[in-house]
Amino acid sequence: MSSSLPGHVANYLASEQGVLIRLLPPQAYELSWQAMQDFTNHRDATTLDEIWVLEHLPVFTQGQAGKAEHILDLGTIPLVQSDRGGQVTYHGPGQLMIYLMLDLKRLKIGVRQLVSYMENALIDCLHQYGIVANADPKAPGVYVRGGKIASLGLRVRKGCSFHGLALNIDMDLSPFERINPCGYPGLDMVQMVDFNKAAEFDQVAHNMCQDLVKKLQYQHVDKTQQVWVQHH
Repeated sequence: MSSSLPGHVANYLASEQGVLIRLLPPQAYELSWQAMQDFTNHRDATTLDEIWVLEHLPVFTQGQAGKAEHILDLGTIPLVQSDRGGQVTYHGPGQLMIYLMLDLKRLKIGVRQLVSYMENALIDCLHQYGIVANADPKAPGVYVRGGKIASLGLRVRKGCSFHGLALNIDMDLSPFERINPCGYPGLDMVQMVDFNKAAEFDQVAHNMCQDLVKKLQYQHVDKTQQVWVQHH
């Protein structure tokens, strides 16, 4: 893990497999992207899986298959060409980013199963706030009343995943109007506070991590080692 990414750590220990959850400060996309690449390039069969929780400074990111036609007007927001899957999207304050650095071979799951786990964890988390959400097999992500509330983008290298998901909680959605989100012209982007004003970043982040840990079947969680810090 790069020392350029300081963070408070919650350590979940399992009988056979564990996962380390890092709660990181808001930061530029390039910083965490480089750290994800470094982590994945240098990990081995004994490396503990990690989940990173953070927000990004305003940025548009274009996936590997991204088409320039879906970028309408960047304005003053920078664009980063990323190595994740998918088309163009926006990240900014108030949007929960969860990055999954997982050894899929060790977990004995494939990419499609990981995507399903991510989508189902999002749906379950939203349900806790009284928000009815669904996935769409033709368009990865999670939707509420036809609007997209969460986006997914992954990369797998040496059987290990990186990148992850973005959940809109309480953010400025207007930059999405400058692009065709995820390559869909006119796609309506929504956020949790549109449907439940009580949605709060820290608690949503906590719930999402708990749901993901459960879906990925990390057993015997030692919750006494969790360190959850106040979001600023």
